[in-house]
Amino acid sequence: MSNPSAPVFEWSGTAISLRFSGTAIGVTLSDGASDVFEVVLDGMQTVVPTIGGTNKYMLGTGLAAGPHDLLLYRRTEAFFGDTTFGGFDIDTSAYLPGDPLPTRRLEVIGDSISAGYGDEGTYPCTFVPATENQYLTYEALAARSVGADLYTEAWSGIGIIRNTGGDTTNPTMPMRYPLTLPNKGTVTGNNWDFSKYVPDAVVINLGTNDFSTGDPGMAFQTAYTTFVTNLRGHYPKARFYLAVGPMLSGTAYDQAKAYINGVIGARSGAGDKNLALLEFGTQDPADGLGCDSHPTLTTHQKMSVKLVAALAADLGW
Repeated sequence: MSNPSAPVFEWSGTAISLRFSGTAIGVTLSDGASDVFEVVLDGMQTVVPTIGGTNKYMLGTGLAAGPHDLLLYRRTEAFFGDTTFGGFDIDTSAYLPGDPLPTRRLEVIGDSISAGYGDEGTYPCTFVPATENQYLTYEALAARSVGADLYTEAWSGIGIIRNTGGDTTNPTMPMRYPLTLPNKGTVTGNNWDFSKYVPDAVVINLGTNDFSTGDPGMAFQTAYTTFVTNLRGHYPKARFYLAVGPMLSGTAYDQAKAYINGVIGARSGAGDKNLALLEFGTQDPADGLGCDSHPTLTTHQKMSVKLVAALAADLGW
């Protein structure tokens, strides 16, 4: 927001909403050629892929006179690069008062599962941006179901101590999640101000990539505990859910669960009782697979039901 007239964003799930009066609406975006946006206009959903550079994109034409509600939602994740919002192409005099933001706040920190990687593809398929839809991930579905505002920090292939394939050279999630623009690194002004968004609940859904080359060992549990401890410093009152599944199975699932329970035990021993294990279980092959064996929309829907149940039981949502 260093230039308020041209905000820049990268994380998937970043959304801009507008209530306006008019018969057409467009937007100017500066972007790479790989991002895809979900457009929800008066409840009707369309998809807008970007074409690279600075362009105007029509979001709706031939609209009836009167008020309209628009949501512009980034479906694709941060590693495709940043987007600059250049404004809607109607005069601000056509802006109407919108609904207040939800008072409930949910934050999700995850990997490709939470990013929606390949969730609109059908296995076997090669991932392309059009197959990724964060708008229909478990956390996005759950947030809309309970009327919560959602922030997601998700990056495909990322882990707690090592990324997919055993990679330890690229930043892990403890390094990326505090960044406003995660591609930019720790440059001046890029560290997120945690006071701007204090969630009621936080889901951490990490570990799948740490296990991609075998058991990461106790170093995983130790680093996970440190991550949760640091996060608790930012959010002293939030309910934390440490998730396992759905891409882990068998021994790996059981071992990841054991490490996560170890994290919960360590935090409980330090006096932090406000966290719990959230089991998504192993995805059911009968529900199909997305690209690179990732969860399908059906699996995400089932995951959202489990998350909503936990939020209802613990927070009354």
